[in-house]
Amino acid sequence: MGGRFKLTALVQKRLSELLQGARPLIEDVGSKTMLEIVIQEILQDKIIVDDGLPTKATENKKKN
Repeated sequence: MGGRFKLTALVQKRLSELLQGARPLIEDVGSKTMLEIVIQEILQDKIIVDDGLPTKATENKKKN
């Protein structure tokens, strides 16, 4: 995960998306606040910080 500023930006962006009507990416939203939903999405690797490093998927595409 990136630094705390990247994490903060990710949380802010995702909160904004939820406030604009985006659907949560986790199953059990129950009585959770939107902030709790965003934190759970991050903890469950549903959303990630873009740290600019290549992922395994992009590395495999370059090899082929």
